Amino acid sequence: MSFYKEDEWLIIEEGFHPENMRESESIFSLGNGYMGQRANFEEKYSGDSLQGSYVAGIYYPDKTRVGWWKNGYPEYFAKVLNAPSWTGIEIAVNGKPVDLAKAGITGFSRVLNMREGYLERRFTLRVSGSKTLEFSAKRFLSMAEPDLGVIKYSIRSSGFSGKIGFSVTLNSDVRNQDANYGVKFWRSISHSVDKYSGVLVARTLKTGFYLATGMRWEFYRNGERRDTAPSLTDRDKFVAGSFTEKIGPGEELTLLKYVSVLSSLNLPKEQLAGDALKRAEAACETGYDALFTAHIREWEMIWNSSDVVIEGDLAAQQAIRFNIFHLNQTYTGKDDRLNIGPKGFTGEKYGGSTYWDTEAFALPFFLKTADQHVARNLLFYRYRHLPAAIKNAEKLGFKNGAALYPMVTMNGEECHNEWEITFEEIHRNGAIAFAVYNYASHTGDEEYIADYGLEVLIGISRFWSQRATWSESRKKYVILGVTGPNEYENNVNNNWYTNTIAVWTMSYTIACLEKVRTGAPAKFRAIVEKTSLDTVSEPARWKEIAGNMHFPYYDERRVFLQQDCFLDKEIKPANELPMAERPINQHWSWDRILRSCYIKQADVLQGLYFLEENYDTETIERNFNFYEPITVHESSLSACIHSIIASRIGKIDKAYELYLRTARLDLDDYNHEVGDGLHITSMAGTWLAIVEGFGGMRVSGGNLHLNPLIPGKWKSYSFHARFRGVLFEAGITHDDITILNLSGKPLVIYVSGEEYTIDASGKIKINY
Repeated sequence: MSFYKEDEWLIIEEGFHPENMRESESIFSLGNGYMGQRANFEEKYSGDSLQGSYVAGIYYPDKTRVGWWKNGYPEYFAKVLNAPSWTGIEIAVNGKPVDLAKAGITGFSRVLNMREGYLERRFTLRVSGSKTLEFSAKRFLSMAEPDLGVIKYSIRSSGFSGKIGFSVTLNSDVRNQDANYGVKFWRSISHSVDKYSGVLVARTLKTGFYLATGMRWEFYRNGERRDTAPSLTDRDKFVAGSFTEKIGPGEELTLLKYVSVLSSLNLPKEQLAGDALKRAEAACETGYDALFTAHIREWEMIWNSSDVVIEGDLAAQQAIRFNIFHLNQTYTGKDDRLNIGPKGFTGEKYGGSTYWDTEAFALPFFLKTADQHVARNLLFYRYRHLPAAIKNAEKLGFKNGAALYPMVTMNGEECHNEWEITFEEIHRNGAIAFAVYNYASHTGDEEYIADYGLEVLIGISRFWSQRATWSESRKKYVILGVTGPNEYENNVNNNWYTNTIAVWTMSYTIACLEKVRTGAPAKFRAIVEKTSLDTVSEPARWKEIAGNMHFPYYDERRVFLQQDCFLDKEIKPANELPMAERPINQHWSWDRILRSCYIKQADVLQGLYFLEENYDTETIERNFNFYEPITVHESSLSACIHSIIASRIGKIDKAYELYLRTARLDLDDYNHEVGDGLHITSMAGTWLAIVEGFGGMRVSGGNLHLNPLIPGKWKSYSFHARFRGVLFEAGITHDDITILNLSGKPLVIYVSGEEYTIDASGKIKINY
């Protein structure tokens, strides 16, 4: 169970729990799409901690550490870097440094305000007898001006008279804890500090990114601005301004620290230092209150288009807002060079790189909650990387423009370091193709296909056509030696999901070719020339493979088999596993896992989720009933898909059970790994479990459908979503559904199969 107090809008930690420090640092992380910060203390802290400041797009190619090598194997694993630390405010009381790992503190609390996007921490330090100092630290990363971070740090005396030392620091002498060879990834370029400001410029090794971190501070005594005469520290990788002030009973000292972080991704390296100082100075002139007000306004707009309200279940309410909050902290869609790492800005695990998780889970969330350009930029990110995807395929022996998108990437180049993933988990190509379809279906932006999407589809279909081989014994095409979404099986033949998404992709590509040929002939000719497409033989081969693919099937149970030899395994339900052996990935050998029937995450069911329209309810239910009992849900991406499908087949209690698991995966630390960072992409699946699961939101034939259910424990729930430029709110109770059109044009919607038209800014109420 979580030790965080339940609240609708707040995550509250009461009491000091150093044994859970890393977990809390992840939970209380902040971000704004441009940069992020774990909830590390401002003061010195000598206890266990994962220090982490991250800037989107800044990475290092850490040389892969393996004892063997194979042709085509990536030479490095890309890692988002622990960037120079900007939060430091070191404190001394009567000359003695405050270290919360050693100090006698009471009344500790930490609060993450999700409505307004800030972190506040309070604690009391007993100095002697009844004499105490009360500390408060409030920080936010501006959603209005993404390069800015602001800290308000206050100390109030209760009966104490003495001296408080402040040291306001910037530090680029940082390291990644996941560095393969213990290398520090930053080289100092310049550093300077003066009376109220300082700046560091550092450059990454190999990749050559420049980062400038500039600060400006101001000091207040009992609410009045006060000049100080700091002593200055200016050395390699570190700058600080230090001063001491007296404090008496009832008095309060407040430090405001404004920081600007600028990178060579956006500015010439020569002007970074000067601009970072100017931005910090301008922030100081604008002032804390005005900056915070602008920041809150941005969060208000985000919540107005993405909030979910649940009545009657506080744990579920807190959890869904926690997930929505971190998704919007991680990605804003303002820069098409950026994407979403599985841990976002909350930790180093998985290197902060892009996985197929983006297209399969995160893109649908942004597609349904944010302006259209946000999801479009996620797709365009992959279009920009198409040449690299073609090179990735060439390294593995594919030809003629076949494209294999990387499992893990920062720049389009594959950088995953496990062979069974790098070479075999090729289903990621299918998720990227499906994302093109998903985007066009939801937005109606068919121009994207003609301008960009079709090129991607051609490259992926070329890959599938070369990866499939003809089996003379089966008289069918087969796809051999793969790993499906269930990574607890490696090097299997004919993974049903992989074969299915390959066939779907080739068929969809053929349909898009014809649509662009007739609808935009000039663009079609340009694509044919650019890709050297043989418009006769290549689509003919795709059609031939799609029409003659082998799909493993279990006749007795009438279910799709996960792969050819799945029934050779002993099929035993997961609930027979001893709890002392769960999760199995932390207790079993890999050999034992691979030989077991246990499934890490949705595999066959992932395909049924994507391609639901192709299967009747009975087929979906049979497969769910077969696979869910042997699924251990040890991937963060598992429970949400199962919850959506459970809702689809009317198993509302099971859907709720799985929803709560995915929603509180991090808050309750189900898999005992939150200290490494949060599960950002699965958070999108949590939102989908409500909107697509309980709400039954689908787009079919260009039309919007809702088929709502409601968990028995809930009194009501409501969600916001978008469809083709229309923002609406759906509110569901046990008796009725109310839909508000929050846009300036009509909305046509099907509710439980009945068509309704809601005028601009209109409202309808439908009784069950």
